[in-house]
Amino acid sequence: MAQQLRFPTDVLGGSGRPLRLAFVVDPLDSLKAWKDSTVAMMRAAERHGHEVFAVDCASLCWRRPDPAAHPGQPSVYGEAIHLRTRPDDHEWYLETGCEMMPLTAFDAVVMRKDPPFDVEYVTATWLLERAEAEGARVFNKPRALRDHSEKLAIAEFGRFTVPSLVTRNMAHLHHFIDQQRDVVLKPLDGMGGSQVFRVHRNDPNRNVIVETLCHHGERTIMAQAYLPDIIHGDKRILLVAGQVVPYCLARIPKAGETRGNLAAGGTGVAQDLSPRDREIAEALAPVLWQRGLLLVGIDVIGNHLTEINVTSPTCMVEIRQQTGFDAAGAFITALEHACGA
Repeated sequence: MAQQLRFPTDVLGGSGRPLRLAFVVDPLDSLKAWKDSTVAMMRAAERHGHEVFAVDCASLCWRRPDPAAHPGQPSVYGEAIHLRTRPDDHEWYLETGCEMMPLTAFDAVVMRKDPPFDVEYVTATWLLERAEAEGARVFNKPRALRDHSEKLAIAEFGRFTVPSLVTRNMAHLHHFIDQQRDVVLKPLDGMGGSQVFRVHRNDPNRNVIVETLCHHGERTIMAQAYLPDIIHGDKRILLVAGQVVPYCLARIPKAGETRGNLAAGGTGVAQDLSPRDREIAEALAPVLWQRGLLLVGIDVIGNHLTEINVTSPTCMVEIRQQTGFDAAGAFITALEHACGA
């Protein structure tokens, strides 16, 4: 099935030349190279012959000198670490230089900072959008990152979702729990299974869970009907440039858990897409790519779409280890084509 992905993963693609690629990331020492998709992308970029730079998201800045004296001068900069990747997952990179550089100095800028999607993340998208206006190519597109809440974006594709509610009204939440009898509650800005609760209709802790999650009515949260198919895994399906990676990673909860997230102790099992998986993925992929989302990770439990992840989708390493399919290489080839367009 892998050959169905149009982009090859082992040759220099659309641009036909080496590229300078900047990855906007959290501090490098915080990345877990043995499983991190961003590191996999950097390594794939080097295999394709490209230069790799890491820009700490916290270093992004806008500065405007006298426009009369410096017309057309770039204004968005970041501290760019020029690096070489290494096979050692504990000391996985070698720094070969570091300087403040305009983002327009790169052929592409890849936004890979992890959530939370807080005011600092939004500020980063504003700065990246300003860099776009100056001519930088940024993926995923900053405006698309802001426009697609990873939890709420499923509302656009309601035919694929489970009964859901997004509100901060505690009475409405309790009515939903009474109706569905067994639900999952989660914040809109979480990741990795953080603050995700399964709540039964007769749960003695029901009131305090609702109160705590929505801050007594001050924070909007999501409620979804519980899907028993979670025992077979929360499937992460990757979409690259409007195409569907032919394998997903089913994240299977550990005993006694309802969360499949790897960060919550789930086990990742790579598998072929089911017909329903492919139906959902192929419906979303071209729509999201048209909006500037080069890489998306959708989550499917059973036959239902539960999330659309656009900030820093992962699971590339596990898919390659278990199937041989190089999703990181496919991403870099898609990036090459985007830069050559």
